[in-house]
Amino acid sequence: MNSFGFRGGKRYNSYNEYFKETFGARVQKLSVDAGFSCPNRDGTVGRGGCTYCNNDAFNPSYCMPTKSVSQQLTEGKQFHAWRYRRATSYLAYFQAFSNTHAPQETLKRLYEEALAVEGVIGLVIGTRPDCVDDQKLDYLATLAQHHYIMVEYGIESVYDKTLDLINRGHTFEAAEKALTATASRGIKTGAHLIFGLPGETTQMILDAAAIVSRLPLTTIKFHQLQIIRGTAMERHFLSDPGSYNLFEPSNYIELVVSFIERLNPSFVVERFSGEAPPRYVVAPDWGLLRADETSRRIEKRMEERETWQGRLF
Repeated sequence: MNSFGFRGGKRYNSYNEYFKETFGARVQKLSVDAGFSCPNRDGTVGRGGCTYCNNDAFNPSYCMPTKSVSQQLTEGKQFHAWRYRRATSYLAYFQAFSNTHAPQETLKRLYEEALAVEGVIGLVIGTRPDCVDDQKLDYLATLAQHHYIMVEYGIESVYDKTLDLINRGHTFEAAEKALTATASRGIKTGAHLIFGLPGETTQMILDAAAIVSRLPLTTIKFHQLQIIRGTAMERHFLSDPGSYNLFEPSNYIELVVSFIERLNPSFVVERFSGEAPPRYVVAPDWGLLRADETSRRIEKRMEERETWQGRLF
């Protein structure tokens, strides 16, 4: 614990340090594509999906819904072995689309298949706020008694006008309710936010920090808006680029540092930025800048500004 109250000499609540404290050893997340759909694509809520979404831009090569969950996890361990040799325990990350959007028995079969794979000690389940109910959360709460279980919600924005514009199909109130219901059962919670969505100014993004800080979150992820090929947002961006507030690396780093200053210091920051294969990215052009280098630059800028997570909370 340093003078800022964070472990590992960091100026923020680091995900790596959180993992070390929680598990005492290296734990690797392994992505799984279990063939789920999304209520915003299959007509349950809407059609066409969120305007920015193209799942192909972030799915690892071994993730294919034609393979079983156990096969994907086994191949995932092999895929990561060269880089993370110290990892002997794993979390199955149900990542693609909405991973609670199925009948209870389907979820039970898939989740328990994952937990039966050697070395898998828990689940991280990516989903939407409108894809959980009491029955599903009660079941996850029973799993959480013996495993690490986190439900990671795509919030994306705290502003309903923005959510409507990007065709999310739910309100921010829905995210608040889902997170509260999840956390109240002792299940760990995560959230994802996108910075630079159309119509949102830098000040609006910074104001969102106080709103997000009231949520019962364990972890939080940030992602700069990237215009991805093959999406509705690409078509809109090409016709009206002036309506977007896309960040260059230096401006994004300043924004994130200012946001972190305002953020609840108890939240674990899992990721500062996202990355997609360059062939998918229309804009902004960050060249070969990787997420880990962006994180280092953000930490350096926090030192230069003599600030830390929650300084203005």
